[in-house]
Order: sequence, then structure tokens, then C-alpha cells
Amino acid sequence: MILASQSVFFTCIWVILMPNAFAAAEIEKLPQRCSSSGTRTWDSKQETRMRKDDSTKVWPLKYEQLLHIEDHDFAMRPGFGKSPVPVGIDVQIESIDSISEVNMDFKMTFYLRHYWKDERLSFPSTTNKSMTFDHRLIKKIWVPDVFFVHSKKSFIHDTTVENIMLRVHPDGNVLFSLRITVSAMCFMDFSRFPLDTQNCSLELESYAYNEEDLMLYWKRGNKSLNTDEHISLSQFFIEEFSASSGFAFYSSTGWYNRLFINFVLRRHVFFFVLQTYFPAMLMVILSWVSFWIDRRAVPARVSLGITTVLTMSTIISGMSASMPQVSYIKAVDVYLWVSSLFVFLSIIEYAAVNYLTTVEERKQIRKTGKISGMYNIDVVQAMAFDGCYHDSETDLDQTSISLHSEEDSIQGRSTGSPSADSLRIKRRKSLGGHTGRIILENNHVIDTYSRILFPIVYIIFNLVYWGIYV
Repeated sequence: MILASQSVFFTCIWVILMPNAFAAAEIEKLPQRCSSSGTRTWDSKQETRMRKDDSTKVWPLKYEQLLHIEDHDFAMRPGFGKSPVPVGIDVQIESIDSISEVNMDFKMTFYLRHYWKDERLSFPSTTNKSMTFDHRLIKKIWVPDVFFVHSKKSFIHDTTVENIMLRVHPDGNVLFSLRITVSAMCFMDFSRFPLDTQNCSLELESYAYNEEDLMLYWKRGNKSLNTDEHISLSQFFIEEFSASSGFAFYSSTGWYNRLFINFVLRRHVFFFVLQTYFPAMLMVILSWVSFWIDRRAVPARVSLGITTVLTMSTIISGMSASMPQVSYIKAVDVYLWVSSLFVFLSIIEYAAVNYLTTVEERKQIRKTGKISGMYNIDVVQAMAFDGCYHDSETDLDQTSISLHSEEDSIQGRSTGSPSADSLRIKRRKSLGGHTGRIILENNHVIDTYSRILFPIVYIIFNLVYWGIYV
């Protein structure tokens, strides 16, 4: 009985006190919950404000949703089935790296920019600001398939990353820019080389889309082609850059729009004057020296002629090695081969002089009779001494002087006289004092005319040559 009454008493006390304890606990927890909720709301507002201040974080990693890339088929051109999409082009030429005459090509580095409108890429924007992307977006959207006609090799620069830029405006206008180096053909005409002017062009065209699907045009007309002011080449002067357009027809696919980057190159001729023209001119003048050498000095005149011929052959070979094997005659070939002809004719001239001299000797011997053996020996000795042939009366007098001097020398040696050297010196002086007159008298008439005729004809040739090609 007592235990039952105690249990009833404690139960009533628990029922009365527990609601108050739970209420106090809830009151204590309520500020903490309010504080936590207020902190979360403030953090959310602060993050929203930071995103508005930093526009780069408005759409982090969600450009696919912004540009609706997943909602469209970008394998098809903009406006498929309608009018052709216009694609504007402008070019900023950075440098012309090289020009090769042997391969008939050139290498150029430039910035190529495309402009077109693709409404599928339009996006809402309150500030009307464009968005810029790198090369990673190029593979997900449609871009023009421009290629370079007659190109041998081309590549997009990739240091430090691929040099590609894509800028999309809210209304769907797109700018696609890339930095590229192209090696392309240049059909050169060397008929006036090295006094020539070359016209080269780089041609741009769509590979897959003909004029019914894509229309290429220069964005700003002639101002679409810009060049660096410091572009220069070692062998050429760049006279002109120009932009033009046209059409290309292929029998299987139709008509295509084609754009042309034209530039005119004029060659610097001073290098070739120093390396080719001037040495050839010196060799021709050097071959004329043989006209002033005695006609009996066979080794001197022959060796001089052979040397000039070999030198001219070396100059021609060096020039041919640096040029393409064309089937027509170049301007430099005309000059070098005519110069070689003058050198060759100087050798032929001496061959004629030597032959006619031999004929004259035989005729003189037949008229005057045979000369004594002692006289012939002295003539040969005189010839060996001064290198000249003596066949006139003056030469005979000099030969007789040589003969008497030789007899006196023999007598002096037999008597043991010490004046042998003085007699030998006297004989040399007697021959040497008349050397100039002997050379002039022994000069052949062909040599006389060649000394005047060869220079006059060569000067006339130079006047005509430089008048035509310059």
C-alpha cells in the first residue's frame, strides 16, 4: 500500500516538471538556430555580390549551356538551306621568312582572322560584352574550312599554347583568329634574272563549301591586308602588297570564292654585280693582256688564256648551282656566255697569230736561203734570253753583236782573261736596250687590231646589255 502511494506521488511530480524542462531546452536552442540561419543567409548574399563583381565567374565551366552547344548540330553551317554564309577575312602579315629560287617557293607568317555570324551561338547579356575562348572550343562549333591553294606546308604556332582565339558576341557574331606559317609555291620567271621582278601570291579558298554555301570576301576591302613596317628581305625589296578576289572552278564540285594576297618583289642586283658580273668583266680584260705579250712567248700566252677560260667556267658553274634548271635563257647567262666567248676568242686569236708567224718564217727562209747552224744557235740563245723572236734586220744586227760577244768570251777564257763576265753583261745590255723596239717590230698585225677591236666590241655589248635589261 505504501509502495503504491509513493509511485503515484513521483509520477505526478514528473508529469508536472518535464514540460517545463523541455520548454527551457527549446528556448536555449532557439537563438542558436536563428544565429545559424542568419549566417547562412548573409554568406549567400555575399557570394552573390562577389559573383556580380567578378564577371569571369558568372558562368563557371558552363559555356556549353550558355552557347547552347548541346542543343544544335554544329556539323552543319549556319543558315543551312538558305543563302550562303558570308565569311569576312583580314590578314596581318608578320614576316616573309624566306624565298627560294631553287624550289620556287616562299614562306610567310601572318595572323588570319575570320568573321561570320552564327545565331546558334547567341546568348543573353545585359552588358553586351563578348566572350573570348581558346582553342578548346573550336572542335565543338562550326568554323570556316579555309585552306591555302598551292601550299607545300603550313602549321599553327603552338608556343606556349596553340595560337588560336575565338570571340563570341551576344548577337552571334564570331571572330576566329589564328597565327600561322605557310610555305607556298611562287611561279617565278627568271628570263631577266638577276635584274628581275617577281609577282607572288598566296591564295585562300574554302575546301568543302562552294559559292552556294559560303561566300569569302575581304572584310575591309584593300585595308584588310596589313603588313609590319619592318618587313625586309636580304635579296629582295618588297614593292607592293595588295588584296584581290576571284573565283575558281572545279569540274566535279563547281565554283568557289578565292582570295589573293599579292606582293611584288624586286631583286637587289648589287650582290650579283660583286659576285658575278664584276669577276667576269675582270676575266675578259685579263684575257686582253695576251695581245701585248710577244707572239713567240708561247707558254705565257697559252697559260694566261687557259686560266681565264677555267675561271669563267667556275663562275658559270657557281651561278648554275644556285638556280633552278629552267629551259630558257636567263639574263645572267647571256652576259656570262658572251664574256666566255670573248675569253675563248682571245685564245683563238693567238692560235691564228702563231700559225701565221710560222707561215711567214717558212716564206722568209725560202726567200733568203738557209741560215748557218752557228747563226741558228745564236738566235735560239737570244730567244731564250729575252723571250722574243727576232726576224728583222735589226734582230740580225743584235744577233751578230751577240755572236761577236760570244767569240770574245771564248777568246777571253782561252787566254785566262778575267773580263768574261763584263763581256756577258755587255751583251745582255745590248739586247735589253732594244727589247721594246724589237717587240713592237715583231708584233703581228692581228695583235695590233685585237688590242683595239676587242675592247670596243665588249664596251658596245655592255651598253646594249644594260640598256635592255635595266
